[in-house]
Amino acid sequence: MFRNHIKISLRNLWRNRKISTISIVGLSIGLACGIVIFLLVSYLFSFDRYHEKADRTYWVVTDIRQDNIIPTDATPRPLGDVLRQKFPFVQSVVRIENMFGHIISVPDGKGGYTKKFDESRNLCFTEPQFFDIFDVEWISGNPKTALSAPSTVVLSQQYAQKYFGSANPIGKTLRLDNRIELTVTGLVKDLPSNTKLHYDGFISYATIPVLSGDQGKQAMQNWESVSTVCFVTLRQGTPVGRLIDGLNGIRQHYLTTQEAKKLTFHALTLDDLNHNPQYGGRAPRPILYALIAVGVFLILAACINFINLTTAYALKRSKEVGVRKVMGSSRRQLIGQFMTQTALVTVAAIIFSLLLAQLALPLLNQALAVLHTDLSILDVFKPRALVWFGSLIISVILVAGFYPSLVLARFNPVAALRAGYGQLTAKQVGSLSVRRGLVVTQFFITQLFIISVIVMMAQVRHMQQTNLGFQKVAILMVPIPTSNAIKQELVRNQLGQLAGVEQISLCAEPPASHRRIPVPFTYDTHTETEKFPTTVKVGDKNFVPLFGIKLLAGRNFLNNDTTNSEALVNVTMVKQLGLHAPSEVVGKQLQLWGSTKTIVGVVNDFHTSELREAIPPTTMLNYYRENRMIAIKLNPADLPATVKAVETNWTTLFPEQVFKADFVDDLLNQFYLTERILLGLAEVFSLIAILLGCLGLYGLVAFMAEAKTKEIGIRKVLGGSPNELLWLFGREFSRLLVIGFLLAAPLGWFLMNNWLRGYVYHIPFGWWIFAVTLLSTVLITALTVGYESRKAALLNPAIALKCME
Repeated sequence: MFRNHIKISLRNLWRNRKISTISIVGLSIGLACGIVIFLLVSYLFSFDRYHEKADRTYWVVTDIRQDNIIPTDATPRPLGDVLRQKFPFVQSVVRIENMFGHIISVPDGKGGYTKKFDESRNLCFTEPQFFDIFDVEWISGNPKTALSAPSTVVLSQQYAQKYFGSANPIGKTLRLDNRIELTVTGLVKDLPSNTKLHYDGFISYATIPVLSGDQGKQAMQNWESVSTVCFVTLRQGTPVGRLIDGLNGIRQHYLTTQEAKKLTFHALTLDDLNHNPQYGGRAPRPILYALIAVGVFLILAACINFINLTTAYALKRSKEVGVRKVMGSSRRQLIGQFMTQTALVTVAAIIFSLLLAQLALPLLNQALAVLHTDLSILDVFKPRALVWFGSLIISVILVAGFYPSLVLARFNPVAALRAGYGQLTAKQVGSLSVRRGLVVTQFFITQLFIISVIVMMAQVRHMQQTNLGFQKVAILMVPIPTSNAIKQELVRNQLGQLAGVEQISLCAEPPASHRRIPVPFTYDTHTETEKFPTTVKVGDKNFVPLFGIKLLAGRNFLNNDTTNSEALVNVTMVKQLGLHAPSEVVGKQLQLWGSTKTIVGVVNDFHTSELREAIPPTTMLNYYRENRMIAIKLNPADLPATVKAVETNWTTLFPEQVFKADFVDDLLNQFYLTERILLGLAEVFSLIAILLGCLGLYGLVAFMAEAKTKEIGIRKVLGGSPNELLWLFGREFSRLLVIGFLLAAPLGWFLMNNWLRGYVYHIPFGWWIFAVTLLSTVLITALTVGYESRKAALLNPAIALKCME
């Protein structure tokens, strides 16, 4: 029987190959999207869950409490030691510090070097306990002792190859910042991509005080500075509440009263590394759940297409059903026959969807390179993935095949055996209202996607084009690896003489950068610290004019102020202090960074970070020891040649360093990386939703053309014009389109309004968004149904009336 079902199914699919192809293509596209989305979501949910002790390992973070709460992903350095020594329920503790702007060079044995690299974030300082808590596969070396001594380093295979080629790295040396030598004591396999702790080099934590000298030794016992990422593994069966109580006890016993008021410790689960945006997670759970919903919607839209197309062409199988019923076939057998055909279509669609997904995954991996994604279609066949993939296949077969099979199986055999298609009514081949409901669902899905894309596009454009309060075009940021004031002035003078260089400013960073932790301060004659902190920006006298920041009151820094005794503040700072005019603050004093500053001027507000955050009270200082970068305003006429000249001169001044330069507008674009990725995904999935919607509309208009054949013939005989007949279809689809819009509009407004609330500065959700959505859907619908509707309207009435009894 099963073999017979397969043979007949293949015969019917070949006979109706046009519809079969459309069905397979529609299902393939929907399933490919679902596979890609579910692979991506599974990957993002898998971050750091593969560690054996992940279920009892916690990430300790610190909130800095001032007028507002500032979440940080780190802790004071002594915290890890106290947890390790004082709490028996703690099995292991590890401290990690990221490296920023350090130079690693490979000695040549003659006092020089063969290679040098500017390393940032790929290397870290850590303790031997790292390899006890996190699963890392060792190739050579002892994980217990490899990082126990100062000036030791463990490398991944990739970085061992990078530094030493194919030679055995064990025992070889690297030079850190041309100051100390690191001995390679271990070699490990490259860490998998699904970890937030994606390091290629581990330098012993005991190297920090060696690198910093006496100042570093004092910093190791500093409870006020929050600089070390800390992970804690509890002993089996220990509730996390004991760790939380222990952290509260540490605040009371080891911190001063002032420090205890300022710092609060929390214990987060390990998977919060990737999912908690408040502490730097790049894959918030709401976004992942939204992606799952998108995948379900697209697969559902593909199933709706299949249902519409199958029932629309049910009339062509009426005689087959009639003969089968007369010969004794039961409804159950007929349902089995049609479900077999659905299963064959689904299997064919799955094969094509896997091919489509494999073609799409390299593009997705490239777009998500910042997350180190390495998705492959082979991931579908992993044990965990097979569960949802198998469930997906069964669900699609049932959803796409059950209703059409039920409709076909319940044909009246007498009516089915009559000659011609037309003897079966629309009611006999399944309720038209069901198909209308399915098309309304497709209109709803399509318009929801269109609303989302319009809002995202408008918001991203707003973020890219909004006035940030400073200039950002043709400004090059170059590191300056010296805190010596004389050497800094030498760099300024030499680079300032280059053709194409218009202005130069020594500074700590661009006006807008990844946030610094705001600092407390005291204003004027007040005896207590202000209730709100201030964000500090460091730059010399050229910083304000180079970036075009507007000075509203007072003056700029003096030409040669190296005493760090002057300050500029922004308008928000003036308002927060309760003053009415910028001039009121000029001449007043601030107690900041342990010394007294005199406010000499007030500047207009400018953005100091992403548009998600409000412009904070900001203080600008001219402090040469904090200068880490040179801002160079270039003539846009010949940027490549000028940048090359800057690199040549910079390399001459700092031969042991690695030149690295970025334009300010490129740095600012990194702020919107998440939004651009989301927009790209939304655009692609919206186009697919529209395509699937078009296929569904085609199915319904084909069904309506079959069902209204008699009506069209009678209307034409009675003098109905083609345009009047076209209105039969237009009226039907207009009603369905409006119903879908009325369902999509409020949900789209709710979802996207909540998304926009995540940005302090965002576009208003205007009526034009709904107007563009509705107009786009009308145009798409007209283009989709126009051809089939016109063909039905122009049908010869004689042919149509032959269907009448």
